[in-house]
Amino acid sequence: MSWGGWSVQPSLLYVALAAGLYWQGGRVYRRPREPLRELAFAGGLLTIVLALDSPIDSYSQQLFWVHMAQHILLFSVAPPLILLGRPWPRMWRALSLDFRTKAGRTLVRSRWTAPLRAIARPIPAWLLFNITLVAWHIPAAYNATLTNGAVHDLEHAMFFFIGLLFWAQVIDPGPLRRRLPGVARAAYVAAAMVVSWLLALVLVFDQHPIYSYYAGLAHRPGGISALSDQQLAGGVMWVLGSVSYTIAMMASVYRWLDPNANTRPRSTALTT
Repeated sequence: MSWGGWSVQPSLLYVALAAGLYWQGGRVYRRPREPLRELAFAGGLLTIVLALDSPIDSYSQQLFWVHMAQHILLFSVAPPLILLGRPWPRMWRALSLDFRTKAGRTLVRSRWTAPLRAIARPIPAWLLFNITLVAWHIPAAYNATLTNGAVHDLEHAMFFFIGLLFWAQVIDPGPLRRRLPGVARAAYVAAAMVVSWLLALVLVFDQHPIYSYYAGLAHRPGGISALSDQQLAGGVMWVLGSVSYTIAMMASVYRWLDPNANTRPRSTALTT
C-alpha cells in the first residue's frame, strides 16, 4: 500500500510491536519515568519508519545518495537512539514471568545461543559491524539489493540488528555485552568511523560509477549524472554518517575525564 510516497512495509509491524512492549513494560516496571529516554526510544522507532516507509525508500531506487542516507539511518541513527531508551528492562518486563525465566536460561546457558553471546562481545561486534558495512557495498552485493526485494530486506535487517550489537558496546548495558571503559569506547567508535571514511573516499574519488544499477538508469531526479550521484553518496556517508560516531566519541571521552560521571543517578540524564 502506498500514499504519496509513504508505504506500509512489514517493518512497521515490528516497530508497532516494539512500541507496544516498551509501553506495556513501562506500566509494570517500577521505576521513575525517564522522559528523555522515552523520547530517544520513540525517535529510534520513528527513524526506522522514516527510512523504510517514507518516500526515502522509493527514492533510494533512483538516487544512490538517498539510498546511502537510508542506510545511515538504519545502522548509525536508529540503533543508538533505541539503546539510549534503555529498552531491555522495560520490554522484558512486558513479557510473562514464565517466558522470561525460560528465555533467560536459554540465552545464558544454551549451546545454540553461544554464537550470539560470542558476537555480542566488543571485538566480534566491531568486526561484524564493519565487515557487514563493507561487504554490502561490494558491487555485486549492492546491485543485488536493488534488483531483489528479499536481498534488500536482508541487507536492511543486518544493518539494523548488527548495528544494535555494535552500539550496545558503547551506549546501553544490555544482557549480552561487556562494558568498555570510556577511552576504549572512544577508540572503538573512532576505528569504526575510519572504516566508513575509507569507504566514503572510494565513492568520492573514483572517476567511474561503481554500481551498474545506478549507472544504467536512464533518468535520475534532478538530472544529475551517475558519477555526481555517487560522489554525493560518498559525501553523505562521510559527513552525515560521522555524526553519531562523533557524538559517541565526545560523550565517551567526557565520561572518561569526568571522575563523577559514574556516580550520578542514572535517572537524571541520558548516559552512555
